[in-house]
Amino acid sequence: MEKGKNGFNFKSPLLLFVIIWSIIWKGIALWHAARNRQLPWFLSLLIVNTVGLVEIIYLIFFRKDRKLNE
Repeated sequence: MEKGKNGFNFKSPLLLFVIIWSIIWKGIALWHAARNRQLPWFLSLLIVNTVGLVEIIYLIFFRKDRKLNE
């Protein structure tokens, strides 16, 4: 396995899993924030990278339920 200058393995399955995990949660959260026209949430989710933690919190607690609004 190849290691970078700092000794970190860039082909690590764990790193690949974390990247995929983060992209999935970020995509779902950004989609909901854009659909609900929540610009502050959209921008913060887009800029801040927290490996999916803020995205999951947003989806559970702050996402608007569109069925109640229609």
